[in-house]
Amino acid sequence: MTKRELFLGLLMAGVAGGASAQKLKDAQDAMQVEQYDKAKTILQELIQKKPKDADNYFYLGQIHLVNDKVDSAEVVFQQGAASNPKDVLNTVGLGAVELQKGNKSAAETKFTQATSNLGKKDYLPLYFTGRAYISAPTPDYTKAIEYLTQAKEKNAKDAMIPNALGDAYAGLRESNQAYISYRDALSLDESLIAPKIGQAVISRWAQAYDVVIEDLNNLIAENPSYAPLYRELADTYYYSSLKAAEEDYREINQKGLDAYKKYLEVSGDKSLDAQVRYADFLVYTGNYEELKTVAQRLSSLEGIDPKVYRYLGYIAFLQDKDYAKSSEYMDKLFAQVDENRLIGRDYLIAGLSAVSNGDEAKGATLLKQAVEKQGEDEDLDSEIAETAFSKYQDGEQDIAMKIFAIPAANPESDYYYDSNYYLGTTAYTEGSKLYIGEGGEPADKGVANLEAARPFLEKAIKAFDVVIGATKPEAVEKYKINAIYFKGLSELALDNLQYNPEEHQGLFAPTFEQLITLLTEKGELDEVQQGYLVDAYNYLGYHTYFKGDMAKAKSYFEKSLAIDPENETANAFVSQM
Repeated sequence: MTKRELFLGLLMAGVAGGASAQKLKDAQDAMQVEQYDKAKTILQELIQKKPKDADNYFYLGQIHLVNDKVDSAEVVFQQGAASNPKDVLNTVGLGAVELQKGNKSAAETKFTQATSNLGKKDYLPLYFTGRAYISAPTPDYTKAIEYLTQAKEKNAKDAMIPNALGDAYAGLRESNQAYISYRDALSLDESLIAPKIGQAVISRWAQAYDVVIEDLNNLIAENPSYAPLYRELADTYYYSSLKAAEEDYREINQKGLDAYKKYLEVSGDKSLDAQVRYADFLVYTGNYEELKTVAQRLSSLEGIDPKVYRYLGYIAFLQDKDYAKSSEYMDKLFAQVDENRLIGRDYLIAGLSAVSNGDEAKGATLLKQAVEKQGEDEDLDSEIAETAFSKYQDGEQDIAMKIFAIPAANPESDYYYDSNYYLGTTAYTEGSKLYIGEGGEPADKGVANLEAARPFLEKAIKAFDVVIGATKPEAVEKYKINAIYFKGLSELALDNLQYNPEEHQGLFAPTFEQLITLLTEKGELDEVQQGYLVDAYNYLGYHTYFKGDMAKAKSYFEKSLAIDPENETANAFVSQM
Protein backbone atom coordinates (compact mmCIF):
# COMPACT_ATOMS: atom_id res chain seq x y z
CA MET A 1 0.00 0.00 0.00
CA THR A 2 1.26 3.51 -0.80
CA LYS A 3 1.39 5.33 2.50
CA ARG A 4 2.13 8.92 1.53
CA GLU A 5 -1.35 10.10 2.51
CA LEU A 6 -1.26 8.16 5.76
CA PHE A 7 2.21 9.49 6.58
CA LEU A 8 1.16 13.08 6.05
CA GLY A 9 -2.22 12.55 7.69
CA LEU A 10 -0.76 11.78 11.10
CA LEU A 11 -0.09 15.42 11.87
CA MET A 12 -2.10 16.51 14.91
CA ALA A 13 -5.15 18.66 14.43
CA GLY A 14 -6.52 20.74 17.34
CA VAL A 15 -4.70 19.25 20.34
CA ALA A 16 -5.65 20.64 23.73
CA GLY A 17 -3.07 22.04 26.19
CA GLY A 18 -1.90 20.68 29.51
CA ALA A 19 0.89 18.42 30.77
CA SER A 20 -0.56 15.20 29.33
CA ALA A 21 -1.28 16.86 25.98
CA GLN A 22 2.29 18.10 25.82
CA LYS A 23 3.50 14.54 26.12
CA LEU A 24 1.11 13.50 23.40
CA LYS A 25 2.40 16.42 21.36
CA ASP A 26 5.90 14.94 21.64
CA ALA A 27 4.65 11.76 20.03
CA GLN A 28 2.82 13.71 17.35
CA ASP A 29 5.91 15.77 16.58
CA ALA A 30 7.88 12.55 16.14
CA MET A 31 5.16 11.19 13.86
CA GLN A 32 5.23 14.37 11.79
CA VAL A 33 8.86 13.74 10.86
CA GLU A 34 8.15 10.01 10.55
CA GLN A 35 10.11 8.93 13.62
CA TYR A 36 7.58 6.22 14.23
CA ASP A 37 9.59 4.07 16.59
CA LYS A 38 10.22 7.07 18.86
CA ALA A 39 6.54 8.01 18.74
CA LYS A 40 5.49 4.44 19.47
CA THR A 41 7.71 4.33 22.57
CA ILE A 42 6.23 7.60 23.87
CA LEU A 43 2.66 6.44 23.28
CA GLN A 44 3.23 3.07 24.93
CA GLU A 45 4.59 4.84 28.00
CA LEU A 46 1.64 7.23 28.03
CA ILE A 47 -0.79 4.31 27.85
CA GLN A 48 0.89 2.69 30.85
CA LYS A 49 0.72 5.93 32.84
CA LYS A 50 -2.77 6.97 31.76
CA PRO A 51 -4.65 3.89 30.56
CA LYS A 52 -7.94 5.81 30.30
CA ASP A 53 -6.62 8.44 27.90
CA ALA A 54 -8.13 7.16 24.65
CA ASP A 55 -6.20 9.52 22.35
CA ASN A 56 -2.93 7.72 23.09
CA TYR A 57 -4.40 4.45 21.84
CA PHE A 58 -5.68 6.13 18.69
CA TYR A 59 -2.30 7.48 17.64
CA LEU A 60 -0.55 4.24 18.52
CA GLY A 61 -3.06 2.43 16.30
CA GLN A 62 -2.28 4.86 13.48
CA ILE A 63 1.40 3.92 13.71
CA HIS A 64 0.49 0.26 13.44
CA LEU A 65 -1.42 1.09 10.23
CA VAL A 66 1.65 2.85 8.83
CA ASN A 67 3.63 -0.32 9.55
CA ASP A 68 0.97 -2.45 7.82
CA LYS A 69 0.08 -4.20 11.07
CA VAL A 70 -3.66 -4.07 10.69
CA ASP A 71 -4.40 -6.69 13.35
CA SER A 72 -2.28 -4.86 15.93
CA ALA A 73 -4.00 -1.59 15.04
CA GLU A 74 -7.41 -3.18 15.54
CA VAL A 75 -6.47 -4.48 19.00
CA VAL A 76 -5.17 -1.07 20.09
CA PHE A 77 -8.24 0.76 18.74
CA GLN A 78 -10.48 -1.68 20.59
CA GLN A 79 -8.55 -1.05 23.80
CA GLY A 80 -8.83 2.70 23.25
CA ALA A 81 -12.58 2.52 22.69
CA ALA A 82 -12.97 0.44 25.86
CA SER A 83 -10.82 2.84 27.91
CA ASN A 84 -13.30 5.72 27.59
CA PRO A 85 -17.00 5.16 26.72
CA LYS A 86 -17.23 8.71 25.36
CA ASP A 87 -14.33 8.29 22.94
CA VAL A 88 -15.15 8.19 19.24
CA LEU A 89 -11.69 8.58 17.66
CA ASN A 90 -10.88 4.92 18.21
CA THR A 91 -14.17 4.03 16.54
CA VAL A 92 -12.88 5.99 13.55
CA GLY A 93 -9.70 3.93 13.84
CA LEU A 94 -11.73 0.72 13.74
CA GLY A 95 -13.44 2.03 10.62
CA ALA A 96 -10.02 2.61 9.06
CA VAL A 97 -9.13 -1.01 9.90
CA GLU A 98 -12.23 -2.21 8.06
CA LEU A 99 -11.20 -0.18 5.02
CA GLN A 100 -7.77 -1.79 5.14
CA LYS A 101 -9.49 -5.17 5.21
CA GLY A 102 -11.67 -4.23 2.25
CA ASN A 103 -14.89 -4.18 4.30
CA LYS A 104 -16.29 -0.89 3.04
CA SER A 105 -19.80 -1.36 4.44
CA ALA A 106 -18.50 -2.20 7.93
CA ALA A 107 -16.21 0.84 7.74
CA GLU A 108 -19.09 3.14 6.86
CA THR A 109 -21.03 1.80 9.84
CA LYS A 110 -18.13 2.64 12.17
CA PHE A 111 -17.67 6.10 10.68
CA THR A 112 -21.37 6.88 10.97
CA GLN A 113 -21.33 5.70 14.57
CA ALA A 114 -18.35 7.95 15.33
CA THR A 115 -19.58 11.12 13.60
CA SER A 116 -23.36 11.14 14.06
CA ASN A 117 -23.60 12.96 17.39
CA LEU A 118 -20.63 15.29 17.45
CA GLY A 119 -20.55 18.56 19.34
CA LYS A 120 -20.55 21.87 17.55
CA LYS A 121 -16.75 22.17 17.54
CA ASP A 122 -15.87 18.47 17.53
CA TYR A 123 -14.29 18.01 14.12
CA LEU A 124 -11.40 15.56 14.60
CA PRO A 125 -13.50 12.42 13.98
CA LEU A 126 -14.60 13.94 10.66
CA TYR A 127 -11.03 14.87 9.78
CA PHE A 128 -9.61 11.43 10.50
CA THR A 129 -12.50 9.72 8.72
CA GLY A 130 -11.60 11.73 5.63
CA ARG A 131 -7.99 10.71 6.11
CA ALA A 132 -8.98 7.06 6.39
CA TYR A 133 -10.68 7.18 3.00
CA ILE A 134 -7.59 8.78 1.44
CA SER A 135 -5.29 6.11 2.95
CA ALA A 136 -7.46 3.10 2.08
CA PRO A 137 -6.03 0.43 -0.27
CA THR A 138 -8.77 1.50 -2.67
CA PRO A 139 -9.11 5.21 -1.88
CA ASP A 140 -12.47 6.95 -2.02
CA TYR A 141 -11.42 10.55 -2.51
CA THR A 142 -14.96 11.79 -3.06
CA LYS A 143 -16.04 10.36 0.29
CA ALA A 144 -12.94 11.86 1.88
CA ILE A 145 -13.84 15.33 0.57
CA GLU A 146 -17.35 14.92 1.97
CA TYR A 147 -16.07 14.31 5.50
CA LEU A 148 -13.24 16.85 5.32
CA THR A 149 -15.65 19.55 4.14
CA GLN A 150 -17.79 18.86 7.21
CA ALA A 151 -14.68 19.11 9.37
CA LYS A 152 -13.79 22.45 7.77
CA GLU A 153 -17.29 23.78 8.51
CA LYS A 154 -16.68 23.07 12.20
CA ASN A 155 -13.13 24.47 12.25
CA ALA A 156 -11.96 26.71 9.44
CA LYS A 157 -8.68 27.52 11.20
CA ASP A 158 -6.98 24.12 11.37
CA ALA A 159 -4.51 24.08 8.47
CA MET A 160 -4.40 20.31 8.31
CA ILE A 161 -7.97 20.15 7.00
CA PRO A 162 -7.31 22.05 3.73
CA ASN A 163 -4.03 20.11 3.49
CA ALA A 164 -6.00 16.85 3.59
CA LEU A 165 -8.46 18.27 1.07
CA GLY A 166 -5.47 18.97 -1.17
CA ASP A 167 -4.46 15.31 -0.95
CA ALA A 168 -8.00 14.20 -1.79
CA TYR A 169 -8.30 16.52 -4.81
CA ALA A 170 -4.85 15.42 -5.96
CA GLY A 171 -6.08 11.83 -5.78
CA LEU A 172 -8.93 12.81 -8.09
CA ARG A 173 -6.37 14.44 -10.44
CA GLU A 174 -8.05 17.80 -9.85
CA SER A 175 -4.74 19.63 -9.78
CA ASN A 176 -6.07 23.20 -9.64
CA GLN A 177 -8.35 22.52 -6.68
CA ALA A 178 -5.59 20.56 -4.96
CA TYR A 179 -3.16 23.46 -5.35
CA ILE A 180 -5.74 25.92 -3.99
CA SER A 181 -6.36 23.69 -0.96
CA TYR A 182 -2.64 23.44 -0.21
CA ARG A 183 -2.38 27.21 -0.58
CA ASP A 184 -5.25 27.63 1.87
CA ALA A 185 -3.43 25.41 4.36
CA LEU A 186 -0.27 27.53 4.09
CA SER A 187 -2.26 30.73 4.53
CA LEU A 188 -3.39 29.34 7.90
CA ASP A 189 0.04 28.06 8.94
CA GLU A 190 2.96 28.97 6.70
CA SER A 191 5.35 26.86 8.83
CA LEU A 192 3.78 23.61 7.60
CA ILE A 193 5.87 21.63 5.13
CA ALA A 194 3.24 19.03 4.21
CA PRO A 195 1.24 21.41 1.96
CA LYS A 196 4.45 22.46 0.21
CA ILE A 197 5.18 18.81 -0.49
CA GLY A 198 1.65 18.44 -1.80
CA GLN A 199 2.10 21.38 -4.18
CA ALA A 200 5.42 19.98 -5.37
CA VAL A 201 4.23 16.47 -6.15
CA ILE A 202 1.11 17.57 -8.03
CA SER A 203 3.28 17.71 -11.15
CA ARG A 204 3.98 13.98 -10.84
CA TRP A 205 0.57 13.34 -12.39
CA ALA A 206 1.75 15.26 -15.46
CA GLN A 207 5.02 13.24 -15.39
CA ALA A 208 6.95 16.50 -14.97
CA TYR A 209 9.45 14.66 -12.79
CA ASP A 210 12.33 17.08 -13.30
CA VAL A 211 10.14 19.89 -11.96
CA VAL A 212 9.09 17.85 -8.92
CA ILE A 213 12.67 16.82 -8.18
CA GLU A 214 13.83 20.42 -8.38
CA ASP A 215 11.03 21.62 -6.08
CA LEU A 216 11.68 18.86 -3.54
CA ASN A 217 15.41 19.55 -3.54
CA ASN A 218 14.68 23.22 -2.91
CA LEU A 219 12.48 22.26 0.04
CA ILE A 220 15.22 19.94 1.31
CA ALA A 221 17.72 22.80 1.16
CA GLU A 222 15.36 24.84 3.36
CA ASN A 223 14.36 21.95 5.64
CA PRO A 224 17.21 19.39 5.66
CA SER A 225 15.98 17.66 8.84
CA TYR A 226 12.44 17.02 7.56
CA ALA A 227 12.63 13.30 6.68
CA PRO A 228 9.41 12.95 4.62
CA LEU A 229 10.95 15.12 1.90
CA TYR A 230 13.58 12.48 1.17
CA ARG A 231 10.92 9.75 0.95
CA GLU A 232 8.93 11.82 -1.54
CA LEU A 233 12.14 12.43 -3.50
CA ALA A 234 12.81 8.68 -3.54
CA ASP A 235 9.32 7.99 -4.89
CA THR A 236 9.71 10.67 -7.56
CA TYR A 237 13.03 9.27 -8.78
CA TYR A 238 11.36 5.86 -9.01
CA TYR A 239 8.46 7.20 -11.10
CA SER A 240 10.94 9.10 -13.26
CA SER A 241 13.00 5.95 -13.86
CA LEU A 242 9.94 4.19 -15.30
CA LYS A 243 9.69 6.79 -18.07
CA ALA A 244 13.42 7.18 -18.65
CA ALA A 245 15.41 5.80 -21.56
CA GLU A 246 16.62 2.26 -20.92
CA GLU A 247 20.23 3.37 -20.56
CA ASP A 248 19.25 5.94 -17.89
CA TYR A 249 16.90 3.72 -15.87
CA ARG A 250 19.41 2.24 -13.43
CA GLU A 251 21.09 5.57 -12.65
CA ILE A 252 17.79 7.31 -11.88
CA ASN A 253 16.46 4.34 -9.91
CA GLN A 254 19.68 4.33 -7.86
CA LYS A 255 19.13 7.99 -6.99
CA GLY A 256 15.75 6.95 -5.59
CA LEU A 257 17.40 4.26 -3.50
CA ASP A 258 19.97 6.76 -2.20
CA ALA A 259 17.19 9.20 -1.32
CA TYR A 260 15.35 6.53 0.67
CA LYS A 261 18.53 5.65 2.57
CA LYS A 262 18.86 9.35 3.38
CA TYR A 263 15.26 9.30 4.59
CA LEU A 264 16.11 6.51 7.02
CA GLU A 265 19.21 8.37 8.16
CA VAL A 266 17.43 11.67 8.74
CA SER A 267 14.41 10.09 10.46
CA GLY A 268 16.80 8.20 12.72
CA ASP A 269 14.38 5.28 12.82
CA LYS A 270 16.48 2.12 13.02
CA SER A 271 13.64 -0.09 14.20
CA LEU A 272 12.67 -3.42 12.71
CA ASP A 273 9.47 -1.83 11.40
CA ALA A 274 11.54 0.78 9.55
CA GLN A 275 13.61 -1.97 7.96
CA VAL A 276 10.44 -3.75 6.85
CA ARG A 277 9.18 -0.50 5.30
CA TYR A 278 12.54 -0.17 3.56
CA ALA A 279 12.15 -3.70 2.19
CA ASP A 280 8.67 -2.76 0.95
CA PHE A 281 10.20 0.21 -0.88
CA LEU A 282 12.76 -2.09 -2.48
CA VAL A 283 9.96 -4.38 -3.67
CA TYR A 284 7.99 -1.41 -4.94
CA THR A 285 10.94 -0.02 -6.92
CA GLY A 286 12.38 -3.33 -8.12
CA ASN A 287 15.73 -3.05 -6.31
CA TYR A 288 16.04 -6.79 -5.83
CA GLU A 289 19.77 -7.00 -5.24
CA GLU A 290 19.50 -4.73 -2.22
CA LEU A 291 16.31 -6.53 -1.21
CA LYS A 292 18.21 -9.82 -1.10
CA THR A 293 20.63 -8.40 1.47
CA VAL A 294 17.84 -6.89 3.58
CA ALA A 295 15.64 -9.99 3.35
CA GLN A 296 18.40 -12.32 4.45
CA ARG A 297 19.12 -10.10 7.43
CA LEU A 298 15.44 -9.84 8.39
CA SER A 299 14.83 -13.58 8.01
CA SER A 300 17.40 -14.31 10.72
CA LEU A 301 15.55 -12.22 13.32
CA GLU A 302 13.15 -13.80 15.78
CA GLY A 303 9.52 -12.76 15.57
CA ILE A 304 9.89 -11.09 12.18
CA ASP A 305 6.78 -10.11 10.26
CA PRO A 306 5.78 -12.99 7.93
CA LYS A 307 6.04 -10.47 5.10
CA VAL A 308 9.67 -11.60 5.05
CA TYR A 309 8.43 -14.52 2.96
CA ARG A 310 7.42 -11.97 0.32
CA TYR A 311 10.95 -10.73 0.06
CA LEU A 312 12.47 -14.22 0.08
CA GLY A 313 9.97 -15.45 -2.51
CA TYR A 314 10.67 -12.52 -4.82
CA ILE A 315 14.43 -13.04 -4.56
CA ALA A 316 14.15 -16.81 -5.16
CA PHE A 317 12.21 -16.16 -8.37
CA LEU A 318 13.88 -13.02 -9.72
CA GLN A 319 17.47 -13.42 -8.59
CA ASP A 320 18.15 -17.08 -7.84
CA LYS A 321 15.74 -18.59 -10.39
CA ASP A 322 14.86 -21.20 -7.77
CA TYR A 323 11.20 -21.49 -8.75
CA ALA A 324 10.35 -24.31 -6.35
CA LYS A 325 11.76 -22.32 -3.44
CA SER A 326 9.92 -19.22 -4.58
CA SER A 327 6.63 -21.13 -4.59
CA GLU A 328 7.41 -22.48 -1.12
CA TYR A 329 8.01 -18.97 0.26
CA MET A 330 4.97 -17.50 -1.48
CA ASP A 331 2.76 -20.31 -0.17
CA LYS A 332 3.97 -19.47 3.35
CA LEU A 333 3.23 -15.79 2.76
CA PHE A 334 -0.30 -16.52 1.59
CA ALA A 335 -0.87 -18.89 4.51
CA GLN A 336 0.41 -16.59 7.27
CA VAL A 337 -0.60 -13.11 6.10
CA ASP A 338 -4.18 -11.88 5.98
CA GLU A 339 -5.47 -11.48 2.45
CA ASN A 340 -5.94 -7.72 2.92
CA ARG A 341 -2.17 -7.35 3.43
CA LEU A 342 -1.32 -9.05 0.14
CA ILE A 343 -0.53 -6.85 -2.85
CA GLY A 344 -0.95 -7.41 -6.56
CA ARG A 345 2.75 -8.14 -6.97
CA ASP A 346 2.47 -11.01 -4.47
CA TYR A 347 -0.02 -12.69 -6.77
CA LEU A 348 2.25 -11.91 -9.73
CA ILE A 349 5.32 -13.63 -8.26
CA ALA A 350 3.26 -16.50 -6.82
CA GLY A 351 1.60 -17.01 -10.21
CA LEU A 352 4.83 -16.86 -12.19
CA SER A 353 6.44 -19.29 -9.75
CA ALA A 354 3.52 -21.71 -10.04
CA VAL A 355 3.61 -21.58 -13.84
CA SER A 356 7.38 -22.08 -13.84
CA ASN A 357 6.93 -25.13 -11.60
CA GLY A 358 4.45 -26.67 -14.02
CA ASP A 359 1.19 -25.78 -12.26
CA GLU A 360 -0.26 -23.68 -15.06
CA ALA A 361 -3.83 -23.75 -13.75
CA LYS A 362 -2.88 -22.37 -10.34
CA GLY A 363 -0.53 -19.87 -11.96
CA ALA A 364 -3.18 -18.60 -14.37
CA THR A 365 -5.62 -18.00 -11.51
CA LEU A 366 -3.01 -16.13 -9.46
CA LEU A 367 -1.90 -14.00 -12.41
CA LYS A 368 -5.47 -13.03 -13.16
CA GLN A 369 -5.82 -11.94 -9.52
CA ALA A 370 -2.55 -10.01 -9.81
CA VAL A 371 -3.92 -7.86 -12.61
CA GLU A 372 -7.19 -7.34 -10.70
CA LYS A 373 -5.34 -6.22 -7.56
CA GLN A 374 -2.61 -4.11 -9.13
CA GLY A 375 -2.05 -0.56 -7.90
CA GLU A 376 -2.89 2.48 -9.99
CA ASP A 377 0.78 2.99 -10.90
CA GLU A 378 1.34 -0.65 -11.89
CA ASP A 379 0.91 -2.54 -15.14
CA LEU A 380 1.25 -6.18 -14.13
CA ASP A 381 -0.22 -7.44 -17.40
CA SER A 382 2.81 -5.89 -19.06
CA GLU A 383 5.15 -7.44 -16.49
CA ILE A 384 3.76 -10.91 -17.16
CA ALA A 385 4.54 -10.55 -20.86
CA GLU A 386 7.93 -8.95 -20.15
CA THR A 387 8.85 -11.78 -17.77
CA ALA A 388 8.04 -14.33 -20.45
CA PHE A 389 10.14 -12.43 -22.98
CA SER A 390 13.01 -12.21 -20.49
CA LYS A 391 12.90 -15.99 -19.99
CA TYR A 392 12.78 -16.38 -23.78
CA GLN A 393 15.91 -14.25 -24.19
CA ASP A 394 17.68 -16.10 -21.36
CA GLY A 395 17.11 -19.43 -23.08
CA GLU A 396 14.53 -20.71 -20.58
CA GLN A 397 12.25 -21.70 -23.44
CA ASP A 398 9.98 -24.07 -21.54
CA ILE A 399 9.22 -21.52 -18.83
CA ALA A 400 8.84 -18.70 -21.36
CA MET A 401 6.33 -20.79 -23.29
CA LYS A 402 4.27 -21.48 -20.15
CA ILE A 403 4.19 -17.80 -19.16
CA PHE A 404 3.41 -16.56 -22.69
CA ALA A 405 0.42 -18.91 -22.65
CA ILE A 406 -1.26 -16.83 -19.91
CA PRO A 407 -1.76 -13.52 -21.80
CA ALA A 408 -2.01 -15.51 -25.05
CA ALA A 409 -5.23 -17.03 -23.72
CA ASN A 410 -6.71 -13.65 -22.78
CA PRO A 411 -8.06 -11.61 -25.75
CA GLU A 412 -8.51 -8.65 -23.37
CA SER A 413 -4.79 -8.45 -22.69
CA ASP A 414 -2.86 -5.65 -24.37
CA TYR A 415 -0.23 -8.31 -25.10
CA TYR A 416 -2.56 -10.88 -26.62
CA TYR A 417 -1.02 -10.87 -30.09
CA ASP A 418 2.56 -10.35 -28.90
CA SER A 419 2.23 -13.28 -26.52
CA ASN A 420 0.67 -15.55 -29.14
CA TYR A 421 3.46 -14.74 -31.57
CA TYR A 422 6.21 -15.53 -29.07
CA LEU A 423 4.32 -18.54 -27.77
CA GLY A 424 4.22 -19.78 -31.35
CA THR A 425 7.91 -19.18 -32.05
CA THR A 426 8.95 -20.74 -28.73
CA ALA A 427 6.75 -23.79 -29.27
CA TYR A 428 8.01 -24.13 -32.85
CA THR A 429 11.64 -23.95 -31.68
CA GLU A 430 11.10 -26.67 -29.09
CA GLY A 431 9.10 -28.81 -31.50
CA SER A 432 11.63 -28.52 -34.32
CA LYS A 433 14.46 -29.57 -31.98
CA LEU A 434 12.54 -32.70 -31.04
CA TYR A 435 11.63 -33.42 -34.66
CA ILE A 436 15.14 -33.06 -36.03
CA GLY A 437 16.53 -35.04 -33.10
CA GLU A 438 20.12 -36.15 -32.72
CA GLY A 439 22.28 -38.82 -34.31
CA GLY A 440 21.39 -38.49 -37.99
CA GLU A 441 18.62 -40.14 -40.00
CA PRO A 442 16.15 -42.03 -37.76
CA ALA A 443 15.46 -45.66 -38.64
CA ASP A 444 11.66 -45.27 -38.35
CA LYS A 445 11.38 -42.44 -40.92
CA GLY A 446 11.00 -39.90 -38.13
CA VAL A 447 7.81 -41.31 -36.62
CA ALA A 448 9.06 -41.25 -33.00
CA ASN A 449 10.60 -37.80 -33.44
CA LEU A 450 7.39 -36.46 -34.90
CA GLU A 451 5.22 -37.80 -32.09
CA ALA A 452 7.51 -36.19 -29.49
CA ALA A 453 7.38 -32.90 -31.37
CA ARG A 454 3.68 -32.96 -32.26
CA PRO A 455 2.26 -31.22 -29.10
CA PHE A 456 4.68 -28.32 -29.53
CA LEU A 457 4.10 -27.98 -33.26
CA GLU A 458 0.32 -28.02 -32.84
CA LYS A 459 0.58 -25.42 -30.07
CA ALA A 460 2.69 -23.26 -32.39
CA ILE A 461 0.18 -23.48 -35.23
CA LYS A 462 -2.70 -22.58 -32.94
CA ALA A 463 -0.85 -19.51 -31.64
CA PHE A 464 0.21 -18.40 -35.12
CA ASP A 465 -3.40 -18.69 -36.33
CA VAL A 466 -4.41 -16.11 -33.69
CA VAL A 467 -1.75 -13.71 -34.95
CA ILE A 468 -2.55 -14.32 -38.62
CA GLY A 469 -6.20 -13.53 -37.89
CA ALA A 470 -5.39 -10.24 -36.14
CA THR A 471 -7.04 -7.06 -37.37
CA LYS A 472 -5.12 -4.74 -35.07
CA PRO A 473 -2.86 -2.77 -37.47
CA GLU A 474 0.18 -2.84 -35.17
CA ALA A 475 -0.02 -6.62 -34.77
CA VAL A 476 -0.49 -7.14 -38.52
CA GLU A 477 2.52 -4.94 -39.29
CA LYS A 478 4.82 -6.54 -36.70
CA TYR A 479 3.91 -10.20 -36.86
CA LYS A 480 1.67 -11.40 -39.70
CA ILE A 481 4.33 -12.24 -42.30
CA ASN A 482 6.57 -13.98 -39.76
CA ALA A 483 3.61 -15.84 -38.25
CA ILE A 484 2.58 -17.25 -41.65
CA TYR A 485 6.17 -18.31 -42.40
CA PHE A 486 6.69 -20.09 -39.08
CA LYS A 487 3.26 -21.66 -39.24
CA GLY A 488 4.31 -23.12 -42.58
CA LEU A 489 7.53 -24.47 -41.06
CA SER A 490 5.56 -26.03 -38.22
CA GLU A 491 3.26 -27.74 -40.74
CA LEU A 492 6.30 -28.95 -42.71
CA ALA A 493 7.48 -30.79 -39.63
CA LEU A 494 4.01 -32.16 -38.88
CA ASP A 495 3.86 -33.44 -42.46
CA ASN A 496 7.18 -35.29 -41.87
CA LEU A 497 8.53 -33.88 -45.13
CA GLN A 498 12.15 -34.25 -44.04
CA TYR A 499 12.15 -37.96 -43.22
CA ASN A 500 9.32 -39.32 -45.37
CA PRO A 501 8.74 -36.99 -48.32
CA GLU A 502 7.13 -39.66 -50.48
CA GLU A 503 4.14 -39.94 -48.12
CA HIS A 504 3.72 -36.30 -47.06
CA GLN A 505 0.23 -34.78 -47.44
CA GLY A 506 1.07 -31.16 -48.24
CA LEU A 507 -0.30 -29.72 -44.98
CA PHE A 508 1.95 -26.71 -45.42
CA ALA A 509 1.03 -25.89 -49.03
CA PRO A 510 -1.94 -23.53 -48.37
CA THR A 511 0.09 -21.59 -45.78
CA PHE A 512 3.04 -21.00 -48.11
CA GLU A 513 0.65 -20.09 -50.93
CA GLN A 514 -0.87 -17.52 -48.57
CA LEU A 515 2.62 -16.22 -47.80
CA ILE A 516 3.48 -15.90 -51.50
CA THR A 517 0.29 -13.94 -52.15
CA LEU A 518 0.94 -11.59 -49.22
CA LEU A 519 4.58 -10.95 -50.13
CA THR A 520 3.81 -10.51 -53.83
CA GLU A 521 1.15 -7.93 -53.03
CA LYS A 522 3.51 -6.16 -50.66
CA GLY A 523 5.94 -5.39 -53.47
CA GLU A 524 9.22 -4.14 -52.03
CA LEU A 525 10.69 -6.73 -49.68
CA ASP A 526 13.58 -6.64 -47.26
CA GLU A 527 16.27 -9.32 -47.30
CA VAL A 528 14.54 -11.53 -44.72
CA GLN A 529 11.21 -11.39 -46.59
CA GLN A 530 12.96 -12.23 -49.87
CA GLY A 531 14.38 -15.29 -48.07
CA TYR A 532 10.87 -16.24 -46.93
CA LEU A 533 9.61 -15.99 -50.52
CA VAL A 534 12.44 -18.16 -51.83
CA ASP A 535 11.72 -20.77 -49.15
CA ALA A 536 8.00 -20.72 -49.96
CA TYR A 537 8.65 -21.37 -53.68
CA ASN A 538 11.15 -24.12 -52.85
CA TYR A 539 8.85 -25.91 -50.40
CA LEU A 540 5.94 -25.77 -52.85
CA GLY A 541 8.25 -26.96 -55.61
CA TYR A 542 9.40 -29.83 -53.42
CA HIS A 543 5.77 -30.68 -52.63
CA THR A 544 4.61 -30.72 -56.26
CA TYR A 545 7.76 -32.61 -57.33
CA PHE A 546 6.96 -35.51 -55.00
CA LYS A 547 3.33 -35.42 -56.10
CA GLY A 548 4.46 -35.94 -59.68
CA ASP A 549 3.59 -32.52 -61.15
CA MET A 550 6.99 -31.75 -62.66
CA ALA A 551 5.87 -28.75 -64.70
CA LYS A 552 4.44 -27.00 -61.67
CA ALA A 553 7.43 -27.95 -59.57
CA LYS A 554 9.79 -26.47 -62.16
CA SER A 555 7.74 -23.28 -62.24
CA TYR A 556 8.10 -22.85 -58.48
CA PHE A 557 11.85 -23.48 -58.55
CA GLU A 558 12.33 -21.04 -61.42
CA LYS A 559 10.48 -18.36 -59.45
CA SER A 560 12.82 -19.07 -56.56
CA LEU A 561 15.86 -18.68 -58.84
CA ALA A 562 14.49 -15.40 -60.19
CA ILE A 563 14.97 -14.01 -56.70
CA ASP A 564 18.09 -15.97 -55.72
CA PRO A 565 19.93 -17.30 -58.79
CA GLU A 566 22.53 -19.07 -56.64
CA ASN A 567 20.01 -21.00 -54.55
CA GLU A 568 21.37 -24.55 -54.28
CA THR A 569 18.06 -26.32 -53.65
CA ALA A 570 16.27 -24.79 -56.63
CA ASN A 571 19.26 -25.27 -58.94
CA ALA A 572 19.59 -28.92 -57.93
CA PHE A 573 15.96 -29.71 -58.80
CA VAL A 574 15.85 -27.68 -62.00
CA SER A 575 18.98 -29.44 -63.26
CA GLN A 576 17.14 -32.78 -62.98
CA MET A 577 14.09 -31.68 -64.97
